[in-house]
Amino acid sequence: MANQVISGIKETAQSITGAARPWGDFLDLSAISFPSSVADATTRLTQNLTHFRVNYIIILSVLLALTLITRPIAILAFVAVGLAWFFLYFAREESLTIFGFTVDDGVVALLLIGLTIASLVTTGVWLRALTTVGFGVVILILHAALRGTEDLLTDDLESPYGAMLSTDGARGDYSGI
Repeated sequence: MANQVISGIKETAQSITGAARPWGDFLDLSAISFPSSVADATTRLTQNLTHFRVNYIIILSVLLALTLITRPIAILAFVAVGLAWFFLYFAREESLTIFGFTVDDGVVALLLIGLTIASLVTTGVWLRALTTVGFGVVILILHAALRGTEDLLTDDLESPYGAMLSTDGARGDYSGI
């Protein structure tokens, strides 16, 4: 049982880190420039948040972990909450059944969100965690708006305006003249 848990956590960690974009691309200072307009900033923001979403999640998770390191009880609580998220939401293949009743994934997610908030409040780190996540989100939005998207692979980017303006060449039912 313990080996299965460890191997499941290891596989999940490898899939998460495998989905992250190269950090060299993420931190490329030559790609940083001011957007020419609000529309350009919005497009950059949408494309970078899509392209680097795993990198952004990793950064926010590390910031949150560094915030919680000063409170050992908070670390223990969040390890328990993280394991609950892993086993009850991410690692499940089939629907959750309790006492013969099938529980919807949305209900499980809401209960886990409630558990997470309760952990934040009872350990006394909710304000510190909220401040850290807020600061991290501001920094990540700033990065996403300032990082140019010209060097990103266009087939990987989703157009923020739908398939009609997508950069992947899909034209829907429209034909050329």
